Amino acid sequence: MLKTVTRWSNALMERYLPDPYIFVAILTFIVFLLGIGLTESSPLDMVVYWGDGFWGLLAFTMQMVIVLVAGHVLAISPLFKRGLTAMAKTAKTPVQAIVLVSVVALIACWINWGFGLVIGALFAKEIAKHVQGVDYRLLIASAYSGFIVWHGGLGGSIPLSVATEGHPFADIMGVVPTSDTIFTFYNLFIVIALIITVPILNAWMMPKKEDRVVIDPALLEDEVAVTADAGRELTPADKLENSRILTYLVSALGLGYLVYHFATKGFDLNLNIVNLIFVVLGILFHGTPKNYLAAIATAVKGAGGIIFQFPFYAGIMGMMVTSGLAGVVSNWFVTISNEHTFPLFTFFAAGIVNFFVPSGGGQWAVQAPIMLEAAQSLGVDYAKTAMAIAWGDAWTNMIQPFWALPALAIAGLRAKDIMGYCVFVLLLSGVIISIGLFFF
Repeated sequence: MLKTVTRWSNALMERYLPDPYIFVAILTFIVFLLGIGLTESSPLDMVVYWGDGFWGLLAFTMQMVIVLVAGHVLAISPLFKRGLTAMAKTAKTPVQAIVLVSVVALIACWINWGFGLVIGALFAKEIAKHVQGVDYRLLIASAYSGFIVWHGGLGGSIPLSVATEGHPFADIMGVVPTSDTIFTFYNLFIVIALIITVPILNAWMMPKKEDRVVIDPALLEDEVAVTADAGRELTPADKLENSRILTYLVSALGLGYLVYHFATKGFDLNLNIVNLIFVVLGILFHGTPKNYLAAIATAVKGAGGIIFQFPFYAGIMGMMVTSGLAGVVSNWFVTISNEHTFPLFTFFAAGIVNFFVPSGGGQWAVQAPIMLEAAQSLGVDYAKTAMAIAWGDAWTNMIQPFWALPALAIAGLRAKDIMGYCVFVLLLSGVIISIGLFFF
């Protein structure tokens, strides 16, 4: 029955889910109209909020471009590729391939979302080259499904924010250690339950053989065009481009900083550090500057969606935050909550807001003042309120193309190719997270 429902879901998404740019354009006008109808903002106000916010994610957009490009460059380096290939060959059947990709992506995203998002997609792509008969769409969807655990993991922006001295809401909730957020029983229950059940669900969704989309492995090979130097005299510039000494010097500089960072700050695996790891290892593993630059030219082709679409999401965030629309949504859930249901309804509210503010830090800034005040009046734990927002942010990412763009760019797929599967991950994870927040 699940295969039948999944086939129907895929057909529905294929027919009706538009390109992510069309999706974000539609979201823009939905928020525009809701802002006029539900807040005191005029049409001109909403236009101004959109324009003022449009460039608000430039730094983050650049970080995501580097995550995609540097991660891709690292994956197609000879040494790293051999490692991925060796891991991929451990899967012998399509079901084993789905389970392996799901588990790797879930664990990697729990460690760090940027690392897991890229590694999961790259690993799935590598497995598709070696396992015959696996549905490529489900394989990439399985890699993306690992992203569901990110905000309950070591790289979760909300729990790490509230654990930092002087965070924006320290005067309300104080400094909250990760023992009260990431390492609580209810949070570990949610994470472990998802790591167990999501791979099983993904394996169950494997289509019948006649319905599978199997891709030719030759189409997945990344062709890195390196200009041959044989047969001509090398100029001083050519020698520099082929110099391993330069590679070793730059790599030593980067590795030295990484050692210093972890020695002084502990396991602080933030997005900038993940990017630096990808860049340094990519430079080192490609051997020469010429090879590295050729790999960049190959990898950068998939970054267009991120560069073009993220500013539109920033514009939506500008309208949601400045108009007070995000607060309207949050306040409605507060009005129907009591001390027992508040964490659960906070989770639902955060899931809805995440459609329009798909940034963990941005969502926390919007919802925290409202939800923390309500938590105080109801006598609900601040830390659990923060984690309810965190899980709501992670939850609806399963059907929000914003975060899928890097994985889709690596895989060469469209959002509609994987969202039919991700809907079921959304449903399963919604039940598990609700149980964790309500009963524990």
